Amino acid sequence: MNSELKQLQEENAALRAEVERLKDELIRLVGRNLDLTEQLEENVELRRRTEVAREILEGNIERQRNADLQDDGQLMAMIELRVEEQRAYSDPAFDSQALAELLGVSRERLNKLFRHQSIHRTPDAYIDNLRTLHALRLLREHQNYTIAVIAEEAGFASVRTLQRRIQDAVGMTPVDYRLMLTRG
Repeated sequence: MNSELKQLQEENAALRAEVERLKDELIRLVGRNLDLTEQLEENVELRRRTEVAREILEGNIERQRNADLQDDGQLMAMIELRVEEQRAYSDPAFDSQALAELLGVSRERLNKLFRHQSIHRTPDAYIDNLRTLHALRLLREHQNYTIAVIAEEAGFASVRTLQRRIQDAVGMTPVDYRLMLTRG
């Protein structure tokens, strides 16, 4: 009986050691499973982002192709609608490249359009003109706005640029223009 008890104890110890080994193996496998799950999720997310980027790229290419085929009158109407009504020019970073992207046309197409269909020789001149007109409107309608606020609201990168544009447009500084409006 003693030998049976000893044998059972040895088997029990071996089984406990095997259980511990299996627990360690289970922990290792669960950890590996978690790592693989994370990698799979990352791969799925990467594929999703790649697919979205592909769709956006294909959409942009298609829009650009379509816009490049549109006649000049349609593009000018689109410019008025999207740029002037949305006041995209009030962002100082808005430039001819941003305008081309907004319309879904190439910069070459946009430059050609302005050379042939606009009194403004370049898209950047057009954007500057919109900013200047907006600044003049703000000077008239908001007597309490500072020149710095007007420059910011109109999309000028600096007060100095606003001053130069107003001087070129009306032959006087923004302050003089505002004074003229209050006298008249």
